[in-house]
Amino acid sequence: MIIPTELTVRQQSKVLDITFEDGAAFSLPFEYLRVYSPSAAVTGHSPGQEVLQLGKRDVGITELAPVGNYAVKPTFTDGHESGLYTWDYLYKLGREQEALWADYLARLHIAGFAGDSGRIAGTITRGAAAAADLGLKSGPIARSSGGGCGHKH
Repeated sequence: MIIPTELTVRQQSKVLDITFEDGAAFSLPFEYLRVYSPSAAVTGHSPGQEVLQLGKRDVGITELAPVGNYAVKPTFTDGHESGLYTWDYLYKLGREQEALWADYLARLHIAGFAGDSGRIAGTITRGAAAAADLGLKSGPIARSSGGGCGHKH
């Protein structure tokens, strides 16, 4: 396990800056962290049950709580707070950021969202039937309001 040496929550730019003991450093946008939350609400309970996250462009982080010596638990402004981001998972998100983000945008496109329209707050799914045809789940889309403490965590 690679341990972070620094974590900085940047409210203005909406990124989590993280530096690891091996010198790797990443700036992970809050939106990226939210759409790749490791929680079952996003990943599902087994492969194929992933839930496409919509309308998260403006999501913020109001709290970043430590979990032992191995993870952090962010509370997002859309109310999502069930994901535990281990150091290994944050490192993976940093290392694979370009490919994972491209995959997310491709999944939005496949779901029928032109450009990056699926990222806009208030995005509405195309309906449960269409989502089911794509193997996606639909549901209410939370809106984010910004904010946060602005402290270095």
